[in-house]
Amino acid sequence: MAGDLPDYYFRVRENGAAVFRLDSENRQRRIEMDQIAVVNLRSGEVKPHGAYRLTEADTAEIDRWIEARRALLAAREIDDIRRTVDHLNLTTQWAQSRASEEQLDAVTDDLLLAMHDLRSTLVRKKADRIGRG
Repeated sequence: MAGDLPDYYFRVRENGAAVFRLDSENRQRRIEMDQIAVVNLRSGEVKPHGAYRLTEADTAEIDRWIEARRALLAAREIDDIRRTVDHLNLTTQWAQSRASEEQLDAVTDDLLLAMHDLRSTLVRKKADRIGRG
């Protein structure tokens, strides 16, 4: 298994990751994880850990991970929005066919306000795009 391990491990955090260099080539044949950096995805900042100096290979791998992670998060965001559209459709079907008066009373105001806010934002953004186009 040791031969199958990558050279780096990224422990995902709220807005980035802690970066570890893996080493299994030791006498005990244990996997050692040495933290080498912390990545902030929002700012793109990479801070070396402690006195460690990042090598070109470290930097290249971290940059590759940042690019891949940003692409994954962007894809997840669009997927979440598409699921929201599906969920809105399912909610409409529920309200029309199965919801009791009590259930509707419990959620109607919250749904109407959220939908009004969303609609206002989408209309404004679309008008901005059309105005620039």
